[in-house]
Amino acid sequence: MKAVIMAGGKGTRLQPFTASFPKPLMPLGDMPVLELLLRQLRGAGVEEVYLAVNHLHHLIRAFCGDGSRFGLKIEYSLEDAPLGTAGPLGALINDIGDDFIVTNGDLLTTFDFAKLIKTHAERESDATICVYEREVKIDFGLVQVDSEMNLQGYLEKPMSKHLVSMGLYVLSRDAVAPHVRPGVHLDMPDLLLKMRNAGSKVRCHHQPESFWLDIGRPDDYATAQKMFDENRGLFLPA
Repeated sequence: MKAVIMAGGKGTRLQPFTASFPKPLMPLGDMPVLELLLRQLRGAGVEEVYLAVNHLHHLIRAFCGDGSRFGLKIEYSLEDAPLGTAGPLGALINDIGDDFIVTNGDLLTTFDFAKLIKTHAERESDATICVYEREVKIDFGLVQVDSEMNLQGYLEKPMSKHLVSMGLYVLSRDAVAPHVRPGVHLDMPDLLLKMRNAGSKVRCHHQPESFWLDIGRPDDYATAQKMFDENRGLFLPA
């Protein structure tokens, strides 16, 4: 199986660090998050990876090279302008095989990639969205009123749980191809909704035992560094 890693974003939420450094190369201890992701993909049987790059792409090329030191073949797809989280697939759709993985280049996870691939095939899905349960806390007391502004209830700092997209997917080429074009901007939620509306089987996959974190915010990046330092073996394939 092949994989596409979206590594072209500017990482604006992590500025000023990402002004001179691409977010996928932000280090977790002694290892960039992109290297960890490449090693996890290789451990799940992926042999070829396409890196969709834009911002500071020469640094990513210099670090990853042809992929041989990771046991992979790496090729690059350069965006002349930002194409969104699914737009780069337009230029790659004829090269990425029947089923392929798409992932953001800035996530830290213990998700079982091999199990994901197997589940996608067993369910005969056209798209599999990896989801993670996150708790959302509101730091205020919520006042509930009726149409005449009479008090109906009071919720003190409520917390709710939601399934969120991890930025990790398995997609089937034939279902994706009608909706992407080279050089045309497209975000992944829009692609998935287009696929669903066209009758494709778009399913979600949850691994409750797994951990996931998007390193895009400074607080989450600090947490990711601590998690990787303390639990390195959880993230790296044997």
